[in-house]
Amino acid sequence: MENKNRHGATDLNSTRPRPLPTVARTAWFLSILLVSYLSLIPRIEIPYEFSGMDKAFHFLAYLWLAVLPFFGFKPFKMAITGALLMVPLGIGLEFAQGFVPGRFLSVADMIADSAGVASGLLLGSYLKSFHKS
Repeated sequence: MENKNRHGATDLNSTRPRPLPTVARTAWFLSILLVSYLSLIPRIEIPYEFSGMDKAFHFLAYLWLAVLPFFGFKPFKMAITGALLMVPLGIGLEFAQGFVPGRFLSVADMIADSAGVASGLLLGSYLKSFHKS
């Protein structure tokens, strides 16, 4: 079934796939793999460090992971579900770190991950309201 515009011509814009959802889903999937990999390798030495830097990295990583589904999935419920699934991912990775040399389980990291997801939910919802894909 063809979509016609108000002049009776076929509306090509309505049938052409939009690249943003595909790019966002790909970025989300690759980001999940990267965060999982970085969480499960022996401790990484960072040349510059400040108090709470680890928690800031956790917060920002999970904020990113929670925002991306809002641009990768058109149904709002799917975006919310994708973002919320990052909480058990963070908790699971923290438990797995207990078995990695030089790493340990940290409840504070779980809290930072969850705070990032909560902020990502708010930011993703806000940004999505301005960009209808």
